Amino acid sequence: METLTKTNRRDFLKLGLTASGGLLLGFNWSKASAFEAVRDAEIAAGLVDFNSYLSISSDDVITIFSPNPELGQNVKTSFPMIVAEELDADWKKVKVVQALLDKKYERQLTGGSGAIPHSWERLRKAGATARQMLVEAAAKRWKVSVDKLKTDTGYVIHPDGRKLTYGELAAEAGALPVPADVKLKDKKDFKIIGQPIHNVDNLEMVTGKPLYGLDFYREGMLFAMIQRPASFGMKIKSVDDAAAKAMPGIVDVVTFKNNVAVVGKSTWEVNKARKALKIEYEKEGDIESTSDHDRIFKELLTSKEATVRRKDGDVDSAFKSAATVISREYQCPFLSHTPMEPMNFFAHVRADGVELVGPSQTPDMARNATATLLGIAPDKITFELTRLGGGFGRRLKADYVLEAAELSSIIKAPVKVTWTREDDMMGGSYRPAVRYKFDAALDAKGNMIGYKLRGVGINAGNPTREDNFPSGAVDNLLIDSIEHKSPITTGAWRAPITNFLAFAEQAFLDEVALAAKKDPVQFRLELLEKAKKTPTGEIKYDIDRMIGVINLAVEKSGWGKKKNLAQGFSVYFSHRSYVAQVAEIEMKNGNPVLKKMYAAADCGVVVNLSGARQQVMGGMVDGLGHALYGQLTFKDGAAEQKNFNTYRLIRLKEVPEVEVHFMNNGIDPTGLGEPALPPTGGAVANAFFKATGKRLYNQPFIKQEEMKGVTLGEKM
Repeated sequence: METLTKTNRRDFLKLGLTASGGLLLGFNWSKASAFEAVRDAEIAAGLVDFNSYLSISSDDVITIFSPNPELGQNVKTSFPMIVAEELDADWKKVKVVQALLDKKYERQLTGGSGAIPHSWERLRKAGATARQMLVEAAAKRWKVSVDKLKTDTGYVIHPDGRKLTYGELAAEAGALPVPADVKLKDKKDFKIIGQPIHNVDNLEMVTGKPLYGLDFYREGMLFAMIQRPASFGMKIKSVDDAAAKAMPGIVDVVTFKNNVAVVGKSTWEVNKARKALKIEYEKEGDIESTSDHDRIFKELLTSKEATVRRKDGDVDSAFKSAATVISREYQCPFLSHTPMEPMNFFAHVRADGVELVGPSQTPDMARNATATLLGIAPDKITFELTRLGGGFGRRLKADYVLEAAELSSIIKAPVKVTWTREDDMMGGSYRPAVRYKFDAALDAKGNMIGYKLRGVGINAGNPTREDNFPSGAVDNLLIDSIEHKSPITTGAWRAPITNFLAFAEQAFLDEVALAAKKDPVQFRLELLEKAKKTPTGEIKYDIDRMIGVINLAVEKSGWGKKKNLAQGFSVYFSHRSYVAQVAEIEMKNGNPVLKKMYAAADCGVVVNLSGARQQVMGGMVDGLGHALYGQLTFKDGAAEQKNFNTYRLIRLKEVPEVEVHFMNNGIDPTGLGEPALPPTGGAVANAFFKATGKRLYNQPFIKQEEMKGVTLGEKM
């Protein structure tokens, strides 16, 4: 497997036909049925109108374009695996090209765990179409019927044992008409899909090859760092840049909007000069602190101005008639995304167009925003994607791209803007802080007859997921929300909203199960059976898939059968997929130790077993670490945590053993980049209660009185 980068569409077409007369199959990502064999003359004349290509050269090299940004979710490996499977290719001879931004792509972005679900059928049909054409070419050469031939690892095989490589047949196949209909493999016959395949960029990553935006360098470009207000709600009053301008290597200091950019010949020089700036700020809007947010949350939880998100039945009557009412509140702080690669971007604004290079989860949105900023047409902008050194939602936004583009337009030169870790953590677009209030009404038999949830968030939009479980399983239900508008900027953070909501909901349901005198797993299963047999309102989750992962997690973890281990359970649906988890805590010398976690995931067909396991395990570690330690607080509008010395992340020695299992139900892939994170906090908190008798209501757990002196790890 080989990866090619920095190749535009025309270059790829030339690459695909370097050996005369190879097969080049064009197809559209927006229409799974649109395929055509592409000819040399059409390429030369610029008549090719497909936005992706599968080529087979005479030396057996198979190449495809991959449009989606790669930030660790493994699409750069999984996409060609899908093509190679249907093609019956030799995996070692497959190359993938990172595509430039092309307006013809329907979904050239990374977010929402949607890359594989969107592209699954298109990629399969591309591989199957090429395979069919190769078989037809062989049948024609050997003068036998197509149904007499078979394929295997890059060969078409005759009944008498003769073989032809795909490369030997590529030219003849390229001259054939594209079949209107092709047969896809039965999933039980997959040979590549479902196997553990190494990431195609592994070697380049571990040997330090230039892959990332921070690696990008262009001869003659300038370097810049930008000083932004340290506090949200402040604006520039005055700038004294004399000392900075006088420092070695500094080309200019530019003030634009609410930014002061230091431009020079190296990142080190501009970073030093930026510290010499003397900037005075003045108040522009509200200046908020964490203490203000705590007060605001308490006020909003009792406000009568909430937006109703879902209402089923007669909630008031249910609570009035209840034998038992359980009420609890849960709160989470702001979080920084903290990708290992801080924000950075290169821009060159010229009179005849704009060149953008760097890491982005939403390149099309960033290009359109740049076009609007500069007052030009989007087609005047080229956008080259680099590999992303993490994103977790931060790179869905385009602010750092726009800064680079605007600065380049001002200084009339190519420039690369780089953020420090402090810039990254103080620069905004955080996971919003949220508080929830849950209420449950039980009848005398322990049945949940009423359920209420209010979510209040800071720039969180709708902080609930009103149609998720247990909606539809409770006859009387009310879910509403209130949003507080703040100058502190927020944005999507891995598994938006559900990253904390799942913990709160699953921790609460455990308490309700205890009050109902029922096993926590059985309590959830009873609710799901009710939703299946006598649903209330619309059901927008798959009950059978949720039951499936619950049963698998119970089986693999030995739920309720282990002595001297406290088990906690959690299950959640997000981004079209389902994950159940069990956490196990053992008491050692009076200290609870998180020993092991189990995960049962239903994401449909697993394309790359290695990548899928990494996604689940990584999501769980991410969820565990932020539930335990993650916290960003504010004082007078400024983030108090500025680097990893004060913003705690989980460490390797704190990670428990993780065992991952997948449902094998054969349905098409439904996504896996985010669904494993939300259930983790709930499973751990519920196990902690089983072990200690203490409940955890707020994150980070480590700051709660209940965890004073507790580490959850025996080596710490």
